Amino acid sequence: MPNQPSFSLSCPIPLSDYPTVQLAHGGGGRLMNQLVERMFGATFRNPALDARHDGALLEIGGARLAFTTDSFVVKPRFFPGGDIGSLAVHGTVNDLAMCGARPLYLSAGFVLEEGMDMDELWRIVQSMQAAAAEAGVQIVTGDTKVVDRGKGDGLYINTSGIGVVEGGRRIDPSQVRPGDVVLVSGDIGRHGIAIMAVREGLEFETTIESDSACVAGLVLELLDAGIDIHCLRDMTRGGMASSLVEIAGTSGRRVHIDETAIPVRQDVRGACEILGLDPLYVANEGRFVAFVAPEDGERALGILRAHPLGQGAAQVGTVGTQDDGLVTMRSAIGATRIVDLLSGEQLPRIC
Repeated sequence: MPNQPSFSLSCPIPLSDYPTVQLAHGGGGRLMNQLVERMFGATFRNPALDARHDGALLEIGGARLAFTTDSFVVKPRFFPGGDIGSLAVHGTVNDLAMCGARPLYLSAGFVLEEGMDMDELWRIVQSMQAAAAEAGVQIVTGDTKVVDRGKGDGLYINTSGIGVVEGGRRIDPSQVRPGDVVLVSGDIGRHGIAIMAVREGLEFETTIESDSACVAGLVLELLDAGIDIHCLRDMTRGGMASSLVEIAGTSGRRVHIDETAIPVRQDVRGACEILGLDPLYVANEGRFVAFVAPEDGERALGILRAHPLGQGAAQVGTVGTQDDGLVTMRSAIGATRIVDLLSGEQLPRIC
């Protein structure tokens, strides 16, 4: 008989280390990161997965494709600036863009709870289609499942996406180089605060709207202009801090950022102070971080700021020469500290 693969029946990590709330909520914290790396990553290991990027880069018949998938469990389903339908499209299209791909096609899987209001579902489906049309992608396949009443929290959506990578470019953490400038495409923290304000019934002087948007067009403008981009990452769960920590750890490079250069709107900063949150770790859904060759930094900022989705773009840091995979930050008072992953998630059910 041919050799059969062998499987260990013992879990590679002690599940007692992972509280139920962490497994239920997911997120960008240290515990979930360890779960993904030590269980899923170790079991499914292959070159595409080992790149630890926002999507897999695949070569098929001479074409270079980007492939990604994501699930959306946001609560509430409607929030200022968006809803779970548009968010599902934006999140998946943006992941493709972070691979340097031109998004083409999406799938959509719906897990519906028995008793889901059909008018609400119709609004979400229409929002999804509008977001897909705006992003220039088509939803070409999908699936629908219904679970028992009280078992599905209304609606969950899974989307997968395929895009084409043109021009032989390679954009991933392995391409980060000493001297690279670190840019963010706009102000941070609005999506997480918009969700929290609705969820907790908070009222501020102004309505804080989510930044949820498709950034693929903005990324393609940078690429079409010949900007030498080494790495991109959308700053979703875990915010800017977690994105930088992940890139630094994967690339093995030290990343240094300046707290005073990070764009945070005053209303978002004030809300974070009231809620005891750090805006560095608050989720975004229409913002990304870019590692760019130093000679292209100013030109890239000019392109970003000329676009409606990049008007608040800023250079927030640089890549150093140390090969220790750390992120350090110079604070507003001049002290330097290490930026790390949170042990858990500041705001669960954000996307």
